[in-house]
Amino acid sequence: MSLLLSDVSVGDELPELAYDVTASTVVLGALATRDWRPMHHDYKFATERNGTQDIFLNTPNQAAWFERFLTDWTGPKGRLGQLRFRMLSSVFPEDRMVITGTVTAVTTDDDGNGWVDIDLALKVGERTCTTGHARIAVPTTEDDNPWARRGDTWRPFPPEDN
Repeated sequence: MSLLLSDVSVGDELPELAYDVTASTVVLGALATRDWRPMHHDYKFATERNGTQDIFLNTPNQAAWFERFLTDWTGPKGRLGQLRFRMLSSVFPEDRMVITGTVTAVTTDDDGNGWVDIDLALKVGERTCTTGHARIAVPTTEDDNPWARRGDTWRPFPPEDN
């Protein structure tokens, strides 16, 4: 069952996603995204050459965690239209990352797409590691499926962003 646009209101808090990061989380994320840079798999390189405390999550890995967070909430018909984020601090093995989100807008465009805008945060303890914003299409009715939209009926950027 997918979330419907009518189920969402501005100010809603999404259920948090908490995950204990391991070295395998970091390395497998880098491998899956074909990021061979050693700071994501070589402890000695990361600590001695880059001066970080350990290997750390790469950018596409964090993007994937945000997408999982959003689609866990929407269900299978949720379709990510836009994702922006800024990494402020690294996420390391042994960190417990917690992803949260708050609904900032609920709209329907001229083509009938239902959109939810969400402010995002990834924290480790009190440290904010990443902040961001997403725009995700959700069905407006039980029969609607944002994944069926193509061409001129799929416009993931709001008019002010075009």
